Amino acid sequence: MPPLATEVTGEGPRLVMAHGFTQTGRLWGPIAEVLGDGRSLVRVDLPGHAGSSAVAADLEAGGALLLEAGGDGPFDLLGYSLGARFALHAALARPDRVRRLVLIGVTAGIEDPRAREERRRRDEAVADDLERTGDLEGFLRRWLASPMFSSLGAPGLAERLRNTPGGLASSLRLAGTGTQRPRWDDLGGLAVPTLLLAGTDDARFAAAAVRMAGLIPDAVASLVPGAGHAAHLHQPALCARLVGRFLDAD
Repeated sequence: MPPLATEVTGEGPRLVMAHGFTQTGRLWGPIAEVLGDGRSLVRVDLPGHAGSSAVAADLEAGGALLLEAGGDGPFDLLGYSLGARFALHAALARPDRVRRLVLIGVTAGIEDPRAREERRRRDEAVADDLERTGDLEGFLRRWLASPMFSSLGAPGLAERLRNTPGGLASSLRLAGTGTQRPRWDDLGGLAVPTLLLAGTDDARFAAAAVRMAGLIPDAVASLVPGAGHAAHLHQPALCARLVGRFLDAD
């Protein structure tokens, strides 16, 4: 399997950053500028996205690719939404490789089999339609207009157009939430200091963050006021402080 496309900037301890669905490694916003002070940022394009559009990988294989992107030795790992689920799988597989883990807007999986299968079918239908029409811009505009993201406007639309219909369809089919094996029972064995962030306006993921923090041995949940699913874009200054302090802790 080919490696993930990466852009590396700065010097210092490595921080691998894994973005959300339809984004790219260039769409972290102001938080990247703050976290890049004194760190080497390794911003990846996830499987099926931008420079990695031809990379087809499920969550386990994508997690392994994140570990590869981190290079030799332990590194810090930050993931948002889809990227957070890839990051979680990377840390569960190789906790010795991850020094500190930050997960924004993450879930350990849909536990109800019927609900999980229904989500998989919905994602499959979306992937089929995207491939059939090839209308990437229309798909992205609808995605960004959904309640989860509408308050942000249409952030990074031009950059998101670096994606391809086939790549995003592959991501939905292989790494969508409906494909994820629930990992709740595995969290007790995650021996990595972990910070879980979620916006207070994102009730489902805020609840997931609190629950996951209670299951991971060395974890804390921070709920970001005035933020939705993309807490780091809604409240970049606050999130940068929270993440920076966590990564810098002894």
